[in-house]
Parts: sequence; C-alpha cells; structure tokens
Amino acid sequence: MGKDDYKRDIAIDYSNVMERAVGPEHGLRAGELESLAAKGKEIHKWLSGLKEKKEIGFFNLHEADTLKIKKYAARVRERYENFVVLGIGGSALGTTAINNAVNRNYANLLTKRKRNGYPRLFVADNIDPDHFGELLSMLDPKKTLFNVISKSGATAETMSQFMVVFDMLNKKLKGKWKKKIVVTTDPAKGILREIVNEFKLDSFEVPPNVGGRFSAMSAVGLLPLACAGVNIDRLLEGQARMAERAQSDDILKNPAYLFSSIMYLADTAKKKPMTVMMPYSSRLYGMSDWFAQLWAESLGKARTRGGNAVHTGQTPIKALGVTDQHSQVQLYVEGPFDKTVVFLEVEKFHSEVKIPAIFKDKPDVSYLAGSSLNELISVELQGTKYALTEHQRPNLTIKLPEINEYTVGQLIYMFELATAFSGGLYDVNPFDQPGVEFGKNFAYAMMGKDGYAALKAEIESKRK
Repeated sequence: MGKDDYKRDIAIDYSNVMERAVGPEHGLRAGELESLAAKGKEIHKWLSGLKEKKEIGFFNLHEADTLKIKKYAARVRERYENFVVLGIGGSALGTTAINNAVNRNYANLLTKRKRNGYPRLFVADNIDPDHFGELLSMLDPKKTLFNVISKSGATAETMSQFMVVFDMLNKKLKGKWKKKIVVTTDPAKGILREIVNEFKLDSFEVPPNVGGRFSAMSAVGLLPLACAGVNIDRLLEGQARMAERAQSDDILKNPAYLFSSIMYLADTAKKKPMTVMMPYSSRLYGMSDWFAQLWAESLGKARTRGGNAVHTGQTPIKALGVTDQHSQVQLYVEGPFDKTVVFLEVEKFHSEVKIPAIFKDKPDVSYLAGSSLNELISVELQGTKYALTEHQRPNLTIKLPEINEYTVGQLIYMFELATAFSGGLYDVNPFDQPGVEFGKNFAYAMMGKDGYAALKAEIESKRK
C-alpha cells in the first residue's frame, strides 16, 4: 500500500430520494434542487463572509498548528495509563465518535503494549453518579490524566465533575496532583482559565469563534484523540480535502450543500420532519450520536434571524444497521411517511470474517455457509434500501471507501458545513442554542448560583 492510499473521497448517492425512485408524492424532482440555486449562492456568500471575518472559526480548523498537541500527547503516552475527558455535549460527542470510528475496537481491554503504549481513553460525558463514581473507583489517580473541557467554564455538569476530581486528587496525591489535570477552555476568560492561571495547570485553547458542537477538530477533540493514538494530521487532511471540495457555490457540486438541500426539501416540500442516520458499521454509530446534537441544536429554533416565529428544524434519529433492522426498520418501511433515512455505507471493512462451510444439510442456514459477514452486512444494507424504496420511503447513502482518519475528517466537515448551510435555508442562526441556555439557567437557579435568586423565586412560585 502506498503512503497516500488512504486518501479516497467519500461520496453521496441520492438517487433514492428522487421521484423516479420513490414517486412524485415523496420524491424530489430534479428541478426542485435547481430551484434552490439562487438562494444557495446567497447563503454561500453569507458563510464566506463569516469565514473571512473570522466570526465563525470551524471553517479553518484544518489550518491550525498541532505541534503543541502532538508533543503533549507524546509525554502523556510515556506517563499515563488512563486519559479521562470531563466534558459534555460538544466537548465529548465528537471525541467519542471519531475515536470509536478510527481507533481499535475494545482498545481499553487491551494491554498497554497492545495499545502501542497509548493510554485508555474514557469520555465521562454524564453526571450519572453511579456511572461516574464507578469510573473513578476503578482508576489509579497516579496513572490517570483528567482533561477538563468547557469553553465557558460555566458548564454545571463538567464543573461538578471537575470539582469532584480536583478534591479527590488533592486528598490522595497531596502536592503532586497538578500534572494530573489538563484544561481545554477559552484562551482568556472564564472560571476555568482563572483556575489554570491560579494553579499553573497545563492548558489548551478553544478558539473563541468556534462553538462547542463545531469543535471536534480543535483541541477539544484533537488532544484526547492524539493521546489515544489517533493520527490527527490525517483527520485534518480529510477536513482540508472536504473544504476544498466544498468551495463551489453550486449545490449540485458541493457535497455539504447537496446534503443540506436534500434534507431541507425533504422537510419543507415533502413533509419529512425527521431524518434517520443509520450507519452499517458499529464503528460509525457514534457519528449518529454526534450528528444528532449538531443537527438538532443548530436547526431547532423558535425564531428566524430576523426575529419572526418559525419553530423549525428536523428531528434527528439514531439507528444502527443491522441491529435496528430488527427494531426500528418496521416503522420506517410501513409507518408514517415522515422520515428520510441516511445510510452510512462502508465499502471496505478492515477485517474479513468468513462463515464456515458447515451445516450444509440444514437448509435454514446452509445458504450462509462459505460466505462472509462482510457479504452479509452488504446484502442486509441493500435489502433495507430496497424495502424503503419499494415502499416509497426516501433514502440516501453516504459512502466511505473505508473508515480511516481521512474519510472521517471529510465526514465531520461535510456535516458541519451542511448544518451551517441549512441555517441559511431555514433562515435561523445555526450557531446559537437559546433553548439549551434556558434549561441551564434553571439548573443555576435551583442549585443556588449567585445572580439567579429571582429566577428561582419565579420558578418556585409557578410550582405552588
């Protein structure tokens, strides 16, 4: 294999969302995509302006210097058995999705030698006391590095975890705890930056113009991934490649704009307010999880950018092929005509598992003998596509030649750019999350944070 053989492009097959495949009631006419051309050029100009003015920074993350991250990761590899991310939402989902996709399956069960010396990676993305408490009880604090990730430093879940860990390390390690914590936060402001400066902790920066759910290719994701042995340079190469492919303002030539436009028309023109992401690869299931936050939090908005009531956005649904053929697909094939299914297809798996040529005298299973799991999962995917299409259910397929850092980097950037473009189509701000902030304020009030007493009183009065 040549040194650049990993550099292959992902592709979109959208034939099964068109009317010739699923009929005129549920399928798109070619002219419907073309009808968005003028609007697409306007949105492209808007996004280009945000990029040039550096108001939104995810566009350029592939241009960042990663030398500091790689040097730090090399030291971590020498010193630690475990690397624990304390983060939630955008500070966790991208890391999990990418690591699950490109790292070894069950890596945490392997010996350090079989992990090539890299630490085990744990992403503590919830404050479930059983889950978090048991994780801490299983780790040797002397051999564990904790990466606290919060851009604002005000995330209640992450900061509560940090406070637990800070206290635990301080008690168990006395004066030798500071090198057991590395912080990723805003470069200049916030309580975490204050704590970094006060205790002289190691730290990395979240670019001020990059929002949490768009931050997987910043130090938020790259630091833990590098520490776990992921080739972050190839990830960024993949992002750069998709950025290159996505320079066109023509929605039919730009993969991100094409995906966005299909989803938008499916929702607004064909009344499909839900999108199901169904990878036929367990490695990519985390990508569905990450995409769900990106799509829902960015596009589920009450008001347009001009302030008009709109209450818009598709509902993302996670599924896994072939597992969910035996749970969800019945609904998708015969239930309401309200969904578009997005398949993630892997053309070449890393492994081949043969099915033994046994039980040839038993017709119920003999048809499997001598084939492979690779063949079977491919046939199962084609079968699900066929069933959906025959029942007039739109579906499209994103094809990855194989799963590696380069193709995953492309996928991440394509979805991020598609999300931003969809914000333009829906005329909403895809970079804020006022609904989430409302819930955060409730937590601040009820937990007694300074400045929220009036809100607490208001909430309690409504409960009477």
